[in-house]
Amino acid sequence: MDTDLDLLTGPDAAGPLAAALAPAGGRMLSWRATQVDHQPGRGCTVGYHVRVAWRDGRISFERLAATTAPAPGGTLLLDDGVDRVAVWRFPHDPHLPALPAATDPVAVGRLLTELGYSAERPRLRVRAYRPGRRAVVEAVAGRDRLFLKVVRPRRITALHERHRLLTGAGVPAPCSLGYTSDGLLALQSLPGRTLRHALARGAPTPSARQVLSLLERLPDALAVGPSRASWPDKAAHYASVVAAALPDRAAQAGDLAAEIVAGVAPEPVTAVHGDLYESQLLVSGRHITGLLDIDTAGAGNRADDLACLLGHLSVLAQIDPGRAPTINRLGAEWLAAFDTHVDPASLRRRVAAVVLSLATGPHRVQEPGWPAATRARLDLAAAWLASAG
Repeated sequence: MDTDLDLLTGPDAAGPLAAALAPAGGRMLSWRATQVDHQPGRGCTVGYHVRVAWRDGRISFERLAATTAPAPGGTLLLDDGVDRVAVWRFPHDPHLPALPAATDPVAVGRLLTELGYSAERPRLRVRAYRPGRRAVVEAVAGRDRLFLKVVRPRRITALHERHRLLTGAGVPAPCSLGYTSDGLLALQSLPGRTLRHALARGAPTPSARQVLSLLERLPDALAVGPSRASWPDKAAHYASVVAAALPDRAAQAGDLAAEIVAGVAPEPVTAVHGDLYESQLLVSGRHITGLLDIDTAGAGNRADDLACLLGHLSVLAQIDPGRAPTINRLGAEWLAAFDTHVDPASLRRRVAAVVLSLATGPHRVQEPGWPAATRARLDLAAAWLASAG
């Protein structure tokens, strides 16, 4: 196993976590890793849930994070001359300076009032947090509901402008209500439930034609600038992540990556979402009502967006075998339609690359039994690759 990975997910991780709590009077009772972002050769960042006893007798659950990658000031830095680890306690993420305000009901209440929303004290719920990268907080006050996205400050202006560009073009992305220079973006809520939720409930789903129509509405201005790396371009990276976590499948992952790249046909550059899957689409009945998480939107290959949808659906069928027939039926319908718009063999190779990327997921979220789930996804990627002919 990679040294950084072993340091932050093995027994030695307890030392830095306990050291981070001690100055505040906390004594660690137990801990578990909940999220692992491993970038071989560049460092490892891990999120934890920690049970803590405090001097006043309270016991609470806290979120902590640690990284071996370079971190800005504002962390506890531990260096024994061999290993160097930076540790922080949520919400004091040194990469996300707007996060404390986004999780403070008083600060969010002031923001809501400034935006013309209810003056009631808001109820806050952290919907997503990836240490060092981003967070999403849901704020509800009275009948009002919006989302606060927190990103690194250098990304905030472009993200705000991207939201404005898409909504101005008629794409049903959340409208940006404004942003702060330290990285907080306020977003309107949209109607509908995620496609994933619809599949779980056995509800109607949109047609492939609706998906294609949505993508065709992405404005050409998104495609200005460097193209994002395609899924096949990233296959070798994801293979290395799998190899570090599960050495017994390193050869399979590496072979898959090499074979995927070898047969991918070039596609024209166009505007793309960049990370399109069932949880990024809001639906109502058979209609698409929202397109979420447009952080990755830009120039790329349309086939990559289609492959991302198909790859995620095929993995979702593995995760939810009870709904697998419904999910696979939708995937087959969409695949048949997508085949008429892009090269079919290349599409399947791109799907294989997406599934290979998702093979890193079980270990990243520290899923119980993650080695078996990782192997199953590698085998699924191999099946997609074989279907390319």
